[in-house]
Amino acid sequence: MANHKTLNDLKSNAKKVAIEILNARLADAIDLALLTKQAHWNLKGPQFIAIHEMLDGFRASIDGHVDTIAERAVQLGGMAHGTSQTVAEKTTLKPYPTDISKTKDHLAALIERYGAVANSVRAAIDETEEAGDADTADIFTAFSRDLDKNLWFLEAHVQEKE
Repeated sequence: MANHKTLNDLKSNAKKVAIEILNARLADAIDLALLTKQAHWNLKGPQFIAIHEMLDGFRASIDGHVDTIAERAVQLGGMAHGTSQTVAEKTTLKPYPTDISKTKDHLAALIERYGAVANSVRAAIDETEEAGDADTADIFTAFSRDLDKNLWFLEAHVQEKE
């Protein structure tokens, strides 16, 4: 729901739908950023340094998208809801295991969660496009491309040919 007046002439229903979806995906994106660092700090085993450094890049990418998503909600007259309390309440991701350290366990947990966010962001592209907000759909398209690439990188670590 729009909270602030703006001269943005997007229809009010499109704004309402987009703000709601932006905040839903914002919670998931912040959660994904946090759990990416959880894995980055705690993984141990084969290919440690490669995965450790790769996850730093993933986090930086997600942080850029988090900012863009949050700012779009405000541009449309809404509020961005990115507090830890809101994220904990609204994320659609399963809790990340905090008792794992093996590289393979972190990769499995990350693959599951990156896949879930990528799929929900892809749905958000269609939902915001249908609502009439091509700009928000474009924001989600950019995020989707990065998520798909990161998911591919994660999956490639566990998909060896024998």
